[in-house]
Amino acid sequence: MRRRIVLLLATASAVAVMGFGMAIGTSASADTSATVRAVTARFNSLEQAKKAGYVPFYVCAEQPGVGTMGQHYVNFDLVGDPTIDPLKPEALVYEPRGDGTFKLVALEWVRVGPETPNAVPTVLGHDMLYRTAPNRYGIEPGFYERHYWLYQSNPLGAFSDWNPDVSCKGAGDNGG
Repeated sequence: MRRRIVLLLATASAVAVMGFGMAIGTSASADTSATVRAVTARFNSLEQAKKAGYVPFYVCAEQPGVGTMGQHYVNFDLVGDPTIDPLKPEALVYEPRGDGTFKLVALEWVRVGPETPNAVPTVLGHDMLYRTAPNRYGIEPGFYERHYWLYQSNPLGAFSDWNPDVSCKGAGDNGG
């Protein structure tokens, strides 16, 4: 009986410690997201994004039956730097609107180069995804990327590539 009580107390303590650790992790994650949002909020204005060096890249990317990425604006100075900084996304993703304006929906981090299976880059605690060449963007030899749907909810997840709730409004690549 005594052994059961000790085991029960040990289990309860372990669960409490794990819960506390998860709460701290969630808080840190929320703090990081709040910081990223505060730093990138100015890019809700496409004019501010252009002033910061972001230019249109490719066309609005969509994958029929899966979702859309949107119209990418890329800062090539940041793409040329292999450093991944959560506060300096290499790309901003916009949804075209019917009135000709664009709504900021996501951020994207990019690192161009060969695949490094033993050293996958991460951003905001998530592994970046490798896209081999050839790819719809013509990026050689390939690249790592990670989207973050910070400004538009995504039923597929905040770090998914595609978002079925975003549209290219008929101006997309229809699968590239």
